[in-house]
Amino acid sequence: MKNFKYIQPKDLEEASELLKKNPVQATLYAGGTDLLGLMKDDVVSPDMVINLKNIPGLDQISYTNGKGLKIGALAKLTTIAEHPEINQKFPVLAQAAKEVASPQLRNMGTIGGNLCQRPRCWYYRNEFNCMRKGGDTCYAVDGENKYHCVIGGNPCFIVHPSDTAVALLALNASVVIFNGKKSRVVPLYQFFVLPEQDILHENILKPGEIITEIQIPDLPANAKSGFIKFKERGAWDFAMVSVAAIINPEGKLLKSGRVVLGGVAPIPWFEKEVSAQLVGLEMNEDNFKKVASEALKKAEPLGKNAYKLPLARNLIKRLFVSLSSN
Repeated sequence: MKNFKYIQPKDLEEASELLKKNPVQATLYAGGTDLLGLMKDDVVSPDMVINLKNIPGLDQISYTNGKGLKIGALAKLTTIAEHPEINQKFPVLAQAAKEVASPQLRNMGTIGGNLCQRPRCWYYRNEFNCMRKGGDTCYAVDGENKYHCVIGGNPCFIVHPSDTAVALLALNASVVIFNGKKSRVVPLYQFFVLPEQDILHENILKPGEIITEIQIPDLPANAKSGFIKFKERGAWDFAMVSVAAIINPEGKLLKSGRVVLGGVAPIPWFEKEVSAQLVGLEMNEDNFKKVASEALKKAEPLGKNAYKLPLARNLIKRLFVSLSSN
């Protein structure tokens, strides 16, 4: 790891200005759980690391009935996983936060950092000049692609590694982005970008822009939500496939629902077709199986990851059955 300047700005304006003046050489430091690994592996080599931890107010969590939940970008994942109101009103997010990494990393990692973490693709993380680094080859296409995406990947076949992003997209969350002078609110579905839109970045953040807050609207009174994640190991691991779902039951029928998949695409993948078919659906296992079978219909798996399709469909059905029986 090369030497770098460690800067502790007094406020967001100063942090943003430093980023704007050093768009290539500077990087933000929040929890550091992803950044330090990238630096140690020489994937990134910043000249300047800008610490956000001393800026007041960025780790606050507040809930207002009728207006929803606000989470500061520097809120720790452990805090989110254990927060009483999040567990009560938005359990899908608490469950996703509990699945991130190990307890030690959750104690350090932040929600903003989790949304902005870089891909775990081993070609990107190692000494390959792949497309995500500015090269002209995605080595996963003909290489070891067991963990890569099955949809939305061309020409780069990463998967987005964030568990909380999957839950937040299901919750129809938004992020607040500060650009040095003012803030704007961006729906999370507009925040992440596919490789065909931007081969070098996973989101829309421009130099000088900083996520300051996540906003989540209230769910309907009868809504139920949940998160399920399949890992290769029982211990700390990234998702091979994960599912976040929100359902809004009324009697034996569903009024509406949202389903988002993780581990299958370069962004958290909103299943539009499955979500649309939940409207008016009678809740039973056969119907859930039929609807789940529609997931990833347009998928184009690589040589070693077609297993993700039946895995995703079975996890969707399993989560629906669990939510409907609670």
